[in-house]
Amino acid sequence: MSRNDGRNDTSDSAFRKIDVDQYNDNNFKEEEVDSGTTGPTGPDENEILQLLSQGKNAEALISVLKFAPLGCKNQQIKDNARNLTQKVLLSIKSNQIDDCIAQLDRDLIDVLMKYIYRGFEIPTDGSSGHLLLWHEKVYNVGGVGCIVRVFADSKRA
Repeated sequence: MSRNDGRNDTSDSAFRKIDVDQYNDNNFKEEEVDSGTTGPTGPDENEILQLLSQGKNAEALISVLKFAPLGCKNQQIKDNARNLTQKVLLSIKSNQIDDCIAQLDRDLIDVLMKYIYRGFEIPTDGSSGHLLLWHEKVYNVGGVGCIVRVFADSKRA
C-alpha cells in the first residue's frame, strides 16, 4: 500500500486550474469575423470580364480565386462569386486547363476545388462535363489531400 508522506505530487493542486470544459464538443464556436471590417466582397466582376475578353484566362482565374468570399456570410455575394467563377472555368478551353492550374499555388488549388464541387451542386447546361475535366486535372496536381481539405474546411465557397 502506498502512503502519503508529502513526498509525492498528489498534494499539488496545479492540475485543478486547467479548464476542461474548453475541450467539450458542445462548446464549439464558429470563427468570428472582425466586426470592424465589412468582410470579403468577392471578386470584381468587371475586372474578371475584362480579363476574359482580352483572352487573359489564367489571370482571370487567379483573380477570381484570390478574392473568393470564403468567410462571407452573405449568400448573395457567395452566389455571385460562384457564378463568376463558373463562367471563368467554362470559358477556358480544355487544352488550356493544365497551363492555368500550373500557375496556382496550393491554397488557390483548394479554392478551385471548392468551386468545382459547388458547380457540381448547381450545374448549368453543359457545365458538368467540363467541370469533370477540371476535377481530373486539379486532382492530378492536388491529390487526395486537396479533396480532403475541401471537405474538412468549414468555409464554403
